[in-house]
Amino acid sequence: MKKLNVAILGQGRSGWKIHGKAMLNAGDMFETVAVVDPIKDRRDKVAQRYGKDIDTYADYTELFGRTDIDLVINATPSHLHVETTKALMEHGFNVLCDKPLARKEAEVQLLIDTARENNVGFYIFQQSRFAAFFTEIRRIIDSGKLGRIIQISISYSGFTRRWDWQTVQAFNGGSLLNTGPHPMDQALQLFGDGEPEVRCFMDRVNTFGDAEDYVKVILSGEGKPVIDIEISSCKPYNHDTYNIQGSKGGLTATTNKIKYKYFKPEECQEQHLIKTPLDDAEGEPAYCFEELKLYEEEWELKAEEYGTFADMTGDFYKMLHKHITEGGELVVTPEQVRKQIRVIEECHRQNPMDRFAE
Repeated sequence: MKKLNVAILGQGRSGWKIHGKAMLNAGDMFETVAVVDPIKDRRDKVAQRYGKDIDTYADYTELFGRTDIDLVINATPSHLHVETTKALMEHGFNVLCDKPLARKEAEVQLLIDTARENNVGFYIFQQSRFAAFFTEIRRIIDSGKLGRIIQISISYSGFTRRWDWQTVQAFNGGSLLNTGPHPMDQALQLFGDGEPEVRCFMDRVNTFGDAEDYVKVILSGEGKPVIDIEISSCKPYNHDTYNIQGSKGGLTATTNKIKYKYFKPEECQEQHLIKTPLDDAEGEPAYCFEELKLYEEEWELKAEEYGTFADMTGDFYKMLHKHITEGGELVVTPEQVRKQIRVIEECHRQNPMDRFAE
């Protein structure tokens, strides 16, 4: 198996705690050979964190000219993603950019064009696509047990206050760009082909920044389920991440447990429309009701699969390594993310952010 040399831009919460640690657990697939961070204290900790001497730089442009790097992981602050990714690809690097990739669809297209013009790989880190619970939800839907899917409600919410840079509009902050790429990527996979109609509502509630921390997005389309995406900092009772309604049953799910109920039409008494008043066996007025036999099934994430390289981050990197080294399928494509950013851009258009400015 070919080991890919990796440079990581940023050693913050994402660059170190997600990508850096993933590289340490990546076995013989990846090796971190360079790290970039403008903060000296973070650079000074690199050898200790990675257990070896690694080249460190204060500025990503110091990587230019190196020919031994197979992949650059861009975990810079959100508002720098487009310019740094573009510059790296123009200098011949394959780039994996963290989310949110961009704020506008045109920026995504610019990066797609840049990658094509420079014949380099362009990838986006949408690891939630590989979450075990989401994989299982897709399997259940595809099984047909729930019938035709009518509504999908997704909640990535809680009750919290936030005051860091990711609450600031100028840094591409706010709940829709910070958290939104996770449920939005999943929602668009469940929506399928075609362009959804978008309706969005935003509010600024408990954040100390000037961006939103409440988002409600409704996606709809002919022949599609209604998809309700909620990202709220005002939800202390947050019982499920997913709630799905179907013609034969429904599903509720957290990130580590799924329950679903359904009936089997072939086992039901045959019914037909009756427009006259209903009576029971004693001739008394009756309510229209039947006892459906509901089957209930459960799925639970195994503890040993949670927080290991077998989790969604590990599965993403396994997919990416196979794509780069063997030509395997690129499961998360730039075109899919372009569609996601198109929806996010429309949400911002419907909710001008200057109304939150102090």
